[in-house]
Amino acid sequence: MSGRLADVEARIGTVHKLAAVISAMRGIAASRAREARGGVIGIRTFADTIGAAIAQSLALVPDTGLAASSEGAGRMAVVLLAAEQGFAGAFSERVIDAAAPLLENTHDLLLGGDRGLQVAMERDLAVGWSIPMIAHPGQAATLAARITEAIYARLATGGVTRVTIVYTVPAVATATEVVVRQLVPFDYARFPLPAHGVAPRINLKPEDLLARLAEEYVFSEVAEAVLLSFAAENEARMRAMIAAHDNVSQSLSHLVAQSRRLRQEEITDEITELATASLPVRQ
Repeated sequence: MSGRLADVEARIGTVHKLAAVISAMRGIAASRAREARGGVIGIRTFADTIGAAIAQSLALVPDTGLAASSEGAGRMAVVLLAAEQGFAGAFSERVIDAAAPLLENTHDLLLGGDRGLQVAMERDLAVGWSIPMIAHPGQAATLAARITEAIYARLATGGVTRVTIVYTVPAVATATEVVVRQLVPFDYARFPLPAHGVAPRINLKPEDLLARLAEEYVFSEVAEAVLLSFAAENEARMRAMIAAHDNVSQSLSHLVAQSRRLRQEEITDEITELATASLPVRQ
């Protein structure tokens, strides 16, 4: 009996340690998700500034000058942001599922996230370029710059004329939501011309200035997607840890009840043995 009780008590100690690890992981995930949400505000402010510059610059370019930016019949590049680490449920699988219609045609797949890369390899997807996702929000700008460089390197060759990014965002009504957003062809119609104002003084050709501003705006869109995906991944991990904590709590309750029962049985056996030993032995 004592051997069984010792085993159960050892398991209780192990489960307590596991619960502590799960709580720590949940806390880290919550903190990272909160930091990422805060970083999105700064990126959107940057995007608004670039957008205002684009709107002012559009007044300097005739409509025909944007024709090349609104056409794209070549190969598509799909930028897919998945999970970097595990313990996030089916996070990467859902992103890849959402991108499936885009991957049916000829494409270049650019993938962020080592865990997502594993899932893509399991599904025999041809990944043309990959990079690890960020470990903390402060790395978002660097990663966005790398992704933007990879996008424009493919656009420069002429083989790729369309770019779409697929990523997950935190949602209120549902746990997460997958977003599919077109990056290229660049949609200048989003930036209405200012009603009035002084024409900006520029040192570049208007077309060149717009092209550079458009690239900066694409960078801001990618950076926002990276931060939102990072926040969503950590919220998914947080929910997974909450579910794991509930399961551990149930296991711990069962083990504690089992240890109490075994301890009571052990005490009962000892009392019975002592009581039996005190009885006179019949000759």
